[in-house]
Amino acid sequence: MKIAIGNDHAGTEYKLAVVGLLKSMDIEIVNHGTDSTDSVDYPDFVHPVADEVEKGTVDYGIIICGSGNGASMTANKHQKVRAALCWNNEIVALAREHNNANILSLPARFIALPQALDMVKTFLTTEFQGGRHERRVDKIPCM
Repeated sequence: MKIAIGNDHAGTEYKLAVVGLLKSMDIEIVNHGTDSTDSVDYPDFVHPVADEVEKGTVDYGIIICGSGNGASMTANKHQKVRAALCWNNEIVALAREHNNANILSLPARFIALPQALDMVKTFLTTEFQGGRHERRVDKIPCM
């Protein structure tokens, strides 16, 4: 499995922890995020993640900013991206099961780090249910 990750200055601590988790799971990582806490513009780090997911060069993406909103809004401008802003494991599981989310957006200022790591595990281990959900997911992109 290969994951692209991107973050702004508010998500650096969480990104570093997520990278450590992914490495412990033998998952290949493409790091598009900043490693600094100096202020940066999140779209500069989110668009490359969304590009990789859209092109299929990675399996999934993880994006992290303060609220998770700016990152998810940016990623969702890409036609083949379904970025889900999540704040607990139940929402993560539903985003994968029902919406076939391919990018997880984490709000670093609103969830605890251990919770974020659990959410990443849930995202990576939950399968899309397909069925009636497939029909709905197919209607998401604007053509």
